[in-house]
Amino acid sequence: MTKRPSTKRSAKQASADLSQAEAAQQLDFFLDKYDPDVATFARRALTKMRRIVPGAIEMVYDNYNWLVIGFSPTERPSEAIFSIVLPPSGVTLCFLQGAGLPDPTKRLQGSGNVVRNIRLYEANKPDGKVLDDPEVLALMNVALNRAKVPMPARARRKLIIKSVSARQRPRRSAPGKN
Repeated sequence: MTKRPSTKRSAKQASADLSQAEAAQQLDFFLDKYDPDVATFARRALTKMRRIVPGAIEMVYDNYNWLVIGFSPTERPSEAIFSIVLPPSGVTLCFLQGAGLPDPTKRLQGSGNVVRNIRLYEANKPDGKVLDDPEVLALMNVALNRAKVPMPARARRKLIIKSVSARQRPRRSAPGKN
């Protein structure tokens, strides 16, 4: 008796099957769930991040509350160096290996054992210049130089959708804006 191939596909297989155009379309779909101002700001932040780390693989996680776009030298989430995180009403830059970074100007927030962050957009107060700030760029350079796995020098952008759960969730908006 021959074994029939399974017709069920895991989320990992489904995301691997997405072309780069389809993955970009899926990311746009996820961003469109946010308030238009937050979504526009996030798209600009992602464009800047792609210039700062052109060799990164982008891993997109859409979970129930937040959208996370990680920037990693490999497809292993544990090796990601940065992420752009979107709670319902904001945009945050996370330094995923940031706990030991020198921060003389005290730009980094957080007190965990691993991650530090900088708020880029919070409660309708966008700061579009953070990713152009020389102090922030210096912190990012230090993070890149200290990363567990170095970021490739040449551009090879790849977008991977890691989670496509809850596709039809309602638009995410700030509390009290319904």
